[in-house]
Amino acid sequence: MDLDVARQRSQENDTKIVLFVIDGLGGLPHPDTGRTELETAHTTQLDMIAKRSLCGFTLPVGAGITPGSGPGHLALFGYDPMVYNIGRGVLEAVGIDFDLQPSDVAARGNFATIDDDGLITDRRAGRISTERCAELVAGLRQIDLDGAELFVEPVREHRFVFVLRGEGLSDEIADTDPQKEGVKALEARSTADGGDATAALVAKFAKEAEKYLADKAPANQLLLRGFAKRPSWPSMAEVFKMRPAAIAHYPMYRGLAKLVGMETLDVGPTIEDSLATLQESWGSYDFFFVHYKYTDTAGEDGDFDRKVEKLEEVDAAIRGIVELEPDVLMIAGDHSTPAVMAAHSWHPVPFMMTAPNARADGCDMFNETTLRKGSLGTIAAKEALPLALAHAGRFTKYGA
Repeated sequence: MDLDVARQRSQENDTKIVLFVIDGLGGLPHPDTGRTELETAHTTQLDMIAKRSLCGFTLPVGAGITPGSGPGHLALFGYDPMVYNIGRGVLEAVGIDFDLQPSDVAARGNFATIDDDGLITDRRAGRISTERCAELVAGLRQIDLDGAELFVEPVREHRFVFVLRGEGLSDEIADTDPQKEGVKALEARSTADGGDATAALVAKFAKEAEKYLADKAPANQLLLRGFAKRPSWPSMAEVFKMRPAAIAHYPMYRGLAKLVGMETLDVGPTIEDSLATLQESWGSYDFFFVHYKYTDTAGEDGDFDRKVEKLEEVDAAIRGIVELEPDVLMIAGDHSTPAVMAAHSWHPVPFMMTAPNARADGCDMFNETTLRKGSLGTIAAKEALPLALAHAGRFTKYGA
């Protein structure tokens, strides 16, 4: 939906909407069983919700397009990801409350492992501890760049934020992260006119960092991606006439929420922490984005059984949301992360929405096979929020 149209049609009321995002939700069949992660998991509570829901799938960006987490979430927030897109660096920086200035250029960094030939063997350096990340970042901060001020901040595990501050910087810089293993890190280069000076600064940082990290295995290399400057976007409160809040532990998702004007609530790392925060803040907001990360992590690690376990963890906890009786509850994913691929994929993502005036469509299980019977079919993910707003009575009639 066009945000100007949404702004004209939206109205305030006292309904509550919950968007529960199970990161990397969708999967593919295991070669030994022919069943996906959702089809393998015991999900009694999710199945019960499916029986009284509108069901189907979402396409985060478009057919055949593998989405990153940024566009996948922005679509669920009602923002067309082909219009409102942003590099990963800004999301990470804003997510850790870094004071990112409009002219700053930020990138997401990964510590990685390379072999003696310089080939990447692990893009996440074995998911080193956050404490070890902070130690390494302290050393990277000592690199001197003539021409810009350098900031390097730890995020979580192998992740960090790289920021350049100065005059005339460009964010038109290609990733040094090839996003695959068995190859070398890419050279920093400009992707548009006027970016050569910034690319040279990034290249110098990468070269000096490689020297510093040479004896720091498994974190003996770094990879940068998602160079961007902070955008100025219309807020959800302005467009959709809601008081939105985000319950997300990982910095990137907190950053996404902040960019669209959500208030980010303090929350611990477990799903129980998320539900406790939701219950405590229930009276203060009318839209809640609740994020669960660990299904995606398991999928990216290629761990089918662990992803099944994490889905069952979600199922055991979901009653805590249902008991609050939201007017609209959406169960969604930002993208599919099949464990058999160990990566994000382009496959449609399972979705269901329950509301008092929603017509249940006969799906009796929440999995890829059963959801094919759902009345929604496959919709653009950006249509999910307008659909929820309509069921919550928050949209007025369009036209005469």
